[in-house]
Amino acid sequence: MRDAVRLAVGTLTRWPVTPPTTVDRRTARDAMLLAPWVGLALGVLASVIAWLAGQLGASPLVVAVLVLVLLALATRGLHLDGLADTADGLGSGRGAADALEIMRRSDLGPIGAATLVLTLMVQAAALDQVLTRHGPVVLGALVAASRLALPVACTTTVPAARSGGLGAAVAGSVPLPAAVLDFLLVAAVAAGAFTLAGAGPLAGVQVCAAGLIATTLTIRVTRRRLGGITGDVLGAAVELALAAGLLTAVLRPA
Repeated sequence: MRDAVRLAVGTLTRWPVTPPTTVDRRTARDAMLLAPWVGLALGVLASVIAWLAGQLGASPLVVAVLVLVLLALATRGLHLDGLADTADGLGSGRGAADALEIMRRSDLGPIGAATLVLTLMVQAAALDQVLTRHGPVVLGALVAASRLALPVACTTTVPAARSGGLGAAVAGSVPLPAAVLDFLLVAAVAAGAFTLAGAGPLAGVQVCAAGLIATTLTIRVTRRRLGGITGDVLGAAVELALAAGLLTAVLRPA
């Protein structure tokens, strides 16, 4: 388990940790199952920063942008990079091999740039309203719910699109019952957070469900176009799940 913690924290955050001594399928499985809880820790940190910024007089929109900046810095922009690369690959209209090669390149294409900007705009605008309506107490749950994309995308039914890279290391490593249990535990945390915010437990469950739907759709598209998942696809799934959860928190009846 120690290696799994090191892999999860070292991969999903910029926090300096000792590299794992062994990275096998069990370590990969446990690291992906820990991903939502690493996200919860990041979300709790974001909620503290958001509360402090609010106390200093920052508007909810400014706080929302600060939270997104914090999450980007704390994760080294890993998920945002994956979103942009995946959009470039899928948007190229080319076959799987060419699309995967486009995703491997470090340059940012117009489709990836547009997807990145638009997704961040949606996240910032929705987070502005979430903070106005519920306050920062729900941030931990929202970030944890978005990281549920990782164990869900790495269930044993989802293949890797290529033989190397992060995607190949973790693809198919998580048994479906374990992913379901992870979802239920995070949903319980989200239900409690939204209850504290006065929205009721159903709001937290709906946020997690929205992220699950976004992740499932992402996997479906990438399996059809690429043959499976990559590390970039995992990052894209996290960002799209976060956007879906935020929109759900905003659009559901108050």
